Amino acid sequence: MLPDLPVTEALPALTAALRAGSNALLIAPPGAGKTTLVPLVLKDEPWAAGQKLLVLEPRRVAARAAARRMAELVGEGAPGQTIGLATRLDRAVSAATRVEVVTEGLLVRRLQSDPGLEGVAGVLFDEAHERNLDTDLALALCLDLQRALRPELRLLAMSATLDGGAFAGLMGRGPVHGAAPDGAAPTWPQGDAPTIESLGRAFPVAIEHRPRDIQDPRDLPEAMAGAIRAALKAHEGDVLAFLPGWGEIRRTAERLGGVEADVLPLHGEMPPAEQDRALNPGPRRKVVLATSIAETSLTVPGVRIVVDGGFRRAPRLDPATGLSRLVTVRISKAAAEQRAGRAGRTAPGIAIRLWSEALHRGLAPQDRPAILEEELSGLALDLAAWGAEPASLAWLDPPPAGAMAAARALLAELDALDRAGRVTAMGRRMARLGTHPRLARMLAAAETEGEKAMAADLAALLEERDPIRGREAPSDVTLRLDLLHGGDHPNADRPAIQRIRRAAALHRRRLGVHGSTHPEGDPGALLAAGFPDRIAAMRGVMAGAFRLASGQGARLAATDPLAKSPLLAVADLELQGTEARIRMAARIDRAALEARFPERFVREEGAAFDARAGAVQARRRLRFGPLVLEEATIPHADPAAVAAALAAAVAERGLRDLPWTGTARQVQARIGWMRRAEGARDGGAEGARDGGAEGAGERDAAGAAWPDLSDAALIATVQDWLAPHLHGMTKLSELSGLNLPDILLQSLPWEKRQRLDAALPPRLPLPAGRSAAIDYAREVPTLEARAQHLYGLAGLPRLAEGRVPLQVALLSPAGRPIAVTGDLAGFWKGGWLDARKDMRGRYPRHNWPEDPATAQPDPPRPGR
Repeated sequence: MLPDLPVTEALPALTAALRAGSNALLIAPPGAGKTTLVPLVLKDEPWAAGQKLLVLEPRRVAARAAARRMAELVGEGAPGQTIGLATRLDRAVSAATRVEVVTEGLLVRRLQSDPGLEGVAGVLFDEAHERNLDTDLALALCLDLQRALRPELRLLAMSATLDGGAFAGLMGRGPVHGAAPDGAAPTWPQGDAPTIESLGRAFPVAIEHRPRDIQDPRDLPEAMAGAIRAALKAHEGDVLAFLPGWGEIRRTAERLGGVEADVLPLHGEMPPAEQDRALNPGPRRKVVLATSIAETSLTVPGVRIVVDGGFRRAPRLDPATGLSRLVTVRISKAAAEQRAGRAGRTAPGIAIRLWSEALHRGLAPQDRPAILEEELSGLALDLAAWGAEPASLAWLDPPPAGAMAAARALLAELDALDRAGRVTAMGRRMARLGTHPRLARMLAAAETEGEKAMAADLAALLEERDPIRGREAPSDVTLRLDLLHGGDHPNADRPAIQRIRRAAALHRRRLGVHGSTHPEGDPGALLAAGFPDRIAAMRGVMAGAFRLASGQGARLAATDPLAKSPLLAVADLELQGTEARIRMAARIDRAALEARFPERFVREEGAAFDARAGAVQARRRLRFGPLVLEEATIPHADPAAVAAALAAAVAERGLRDLPWTGTARQVQARIGWMRRAEGARDGGAEGARDGGAEGAGERDAAGAAWPDLSDAALIATVQDWLAPHLHGMTKLSELSGLNLPDILLQSLPWEKRQRLDAALPPRLPLPAGRSAAIDYAREVPTLEARAQHLYGLAGLPRLAEGRVPLQVALLSPAGRPIAVTGDLAGFWKGGWLDARKDMRGRYPRHNWPEDPATAQPDPPRPGR
């Protein structure tokens, strides 16, 4: 007899919905019984006869607890009979199993090996709102399977805070069975999947906010311990406290010494026996310090007090490096509601939130889905093995194009995809190994029994927490491997070592290696197979400075035993500013690296610019990707190669090393004006305003284009116009001898140079035999001259047949500006009268005629 739980009232509607159609949603509050009661009811439905149901849980702890509770409800002591359990580390399934509780990653693996899910009548996605990467992928693959092969497959999404509209729309394409006659194919109508809601019978939970916010998560343990002590005195019942991770749990427990309660941690990396101690009733009050795993699915009996720190750990992708890292972030409003609901399962309770009401109003409504935040190489490999492009599947949120492109690039580097992006035989093998593609490639690279045993140890080590505690722990991965086989270290984390051993045993079984096989081989060579972009070469002579094959800089403490290694295979990095800190690595011999990646080694001779010397040097190099493993100077090099390298350095430094005299800038500016002038002639006035930089407007009557000599264009074409003039030079300092104006003019044929001088002359003749330079580098070409030198000049000449404007800046006898005008004739008749009055007062000894257009200019002084 099944218990009468709050969700019971919703079961008739749910069973009716799944008899009529294939897909449905169930929304029920925490503690309603959906995780344990719904599968037990659905397994007896006619459509499930003789088959099993898969119940997906996002976490191992929740999966174990759910399977154990269901086994108790059907009168079985533990999972393994009617109720089965399958996680990465646990398996208790038999031929009698009708309900199998699995973690989401295992469902994806099962779909790859059994695309039809033979013998499975339905898949129940528990706590689907969490939107883990495997949740979204498993749901997309199941919907694809349902559409293509298994229309009778039932899919049910369950949660307390589900975005019902989004899920109902996504799953609304499921077939309707009740509308079809017996034996006929079900129909596929449009519309949303039915949504069944259970109000439940949760007890009221009072919400209490703190007046001040915790600004730094490092202050959380102290604040949490104080809040727990106060809550134990003020309220009845056990306490469930939410903290981001194991470090905060440990520090909070240290601060709770002496309280009259059992202080028990609860997180996913604990051994099952210790998890059970936190989940089962005890002889006295309990304080359970938990991570987010206690938000959903799990029931912690006796809890009437929730103290919520308001933070969680979440993986985030750094686009610059392609690495995911765990960061501490604020929870969403939905998560806060889930956590608070834990206090009202068995009696009225209280939720104490260690943040203010003002901050709560600003929290995000929901946590961002993992598919929008995490590194996607595993998802990309699963899709390639499934044989589908992301666009062909149904998603709540499709994977971002940029993250998918980066994931495919990594998979190609790992030999999992071919050049066309199709999965390779190696990629299929990697997908079946059930771990991250990097680790799967490492496992697949092992050849001998001993190597396979070592690869299994390495994969387990990198999947779990570092067994050597402390941020300053030495980086050598062999120290960790020794701990798995009897070694010792003063900062060893014994529970972590036990978890790693269990995970390593699982990998050994997958590789067909006996558990007693002693690991042998080169850990660096194995790591290189899975992390080819993290091969690190020592940079310079400074101990601990490295450069990765990806181009990223990385560091070790100068005192680390690996700090002076020429080559490392890096397994674990922690981002710190613009560089990364190497947390785990192994030495690798160059010969071993070359044996594994012969195609990535490149021997080359050539010239390269040395910024420290300011000169080009001829060198012989051995490269692994961008990493220079060997380098030596050679006495002679191809002069053209040296000139090309020097020209490239000039371009990289923005041309600033060239002798940019005023004459050179004027040549550059005059040709630029001619490009615009031709645009004005052929493309109209519109072309003159826009610069006329493209198309027919750049061409003269003969059809030849005026060259683009802007700095940007010169940088882009430096090998064409500059490199031929650098033969015999090796140093930047030698560039000062270049005749840059002549080099720039060489871009023009002789006829075009004559046209340039005629249309845009460098100087303009003035009366009395004088001339003045025109500055073409200004926004408008400008002629500067003293007013007395312009007497007798009735107006300004037309440049380039009037297509290029010209203005004149009239100067006083002291060389100070009087006026700037583009209409000299108009100025003589108008503005000159006011300027004349002022100038006659300031400079009475000079001539200031009433009509400068007809006046005689001052004669040139002797010697000028």
